[in-house]
Amino acid sequence: MPTRITLASGEPMGLAGLWAQWRLPEGETVHSFTMLTINADEHPFMRNFHKPQDEKRSVVILPPDRYDDWLQARASESGEFLRAWPAELMAIDKSP
Repeated sequence: MPTRITLASGEPMGLAGLWAQWRLPEGETVHSFTMLTINADEHPFMRNFHKPQDEKRSVVILPPDRYDDWLQARASESGEFLRAWPAELMAIDKSP
């Protein structure tokens, strides 16, 4: 069931992701993007949105004051961003 998860504050949510631009042999340019996820088996909020037998996953949420740090981080520095967002700072958006 689709669920819209937001920050409890209502502020925009910045997510850690990776992107690439590449060209198909036929010449078409393709832009691709992925959101990074971490295990959420023990997360009190995010573990509730998966089937009981499935692994629980959560997107990696970035603090607003760390956006530029994420964008400039070397691969060897990126692990420090892979942390669970506090459950009490997350909410379900029930608006249509």
